[in-house]
Amino acid sequence: MTWFQALILGIVQGLTEFLPVSSSAHLVLVPWALGWRFDADTAFVFNVLVQLGTLVAVIAYFWGDLMHIVRGTLRAAILRKLTDDPYVRLAWLIVLATLPAVVAGLLLKPLVEQAFASPQAVSGFLLVTAGLLFVAERLGKRLKPLEATTWMDAVWIGLAQALALFPGVSRSGSTIAAGLVRGMQRPAAARFSFLMSIPVMIGAGLLAALDLAALPAGALRVPTLLIGFAAAAVVGYLSIRWMLGFIARHSLGIFSAYCALVGLLGILAAWLRGG
Repeated sequence: MTWFQALILGIVQGLTEFLPVSSSAHLVLVPWALGWRFDADTAFVFNVLVQLGTLVAVIAYFWGDLMHIVRGTLRAAILRKLTDDPYVRLAWLIVLATLPAVVAGLLLKPLVEQAFASPQAVSGFLLVTAGLLFVAERLGKRLKPLEATTWMDAVWIGLAQALALFPGVSRSGSTIAAGLVRGMQRPAAARFSFLMSIPVMIGAGLLAALDLAALPAGALRVPTLLIGFAAAAVVGYLSIRWMLGFIARHSLGIFSAYCALVGLLGILAAWLRGG
């Protein structure tokens, strides 16, 4: 992988991780469309680094909220009593929403790995994302603020995040769509989606880092690939900021149309290439 390829794919990751268009799909389809081929170890190291880059982005953006959550949770633990602190309640909802993805990740790992190797499957799952966004915009009442989120909302959104293990099903898209179906306001659904991504990204990053350490000469690839990490972090931060502003005023229809178009083009290209 060259520095230019790392830069382009880092930008792609930063843009698509928080927009409801599936970063995993784009990291499969963009190199495939451009004819870029990387050995398995290099691709693995790069995916680890760019995911850590977007993790840095979301932590940096929500640093204030995270500090409130940590302080409130520690205070409740030290005092050993229930609290009406909304940040502590939000922390428990995020934990609850994370559990389905953890369980699904353990059960569905072989199927998910197979899907990553198939551009046709990735393109098909993009159509699933398009459908989820389309349906959510028509069913969602968009009345509930973040503070009114219930444990049932968290479970429902967590199940949507589990579905997003498959490349092409956007994590942000599926979870925001699930929030809208549960009646959440668009900004509230997006904010909860971004916050609940943090535990999953930390867990995935730690597991991947252990695998990375076991690779022979893995560190030799890191300097060039750090360009992708930096690009993903910077672009990811800007993407979160833009998305929260956009979704407060506009529907998700444009992202639904985009996912449908890219998915159909991907299926057509795979058919023309003979797979």
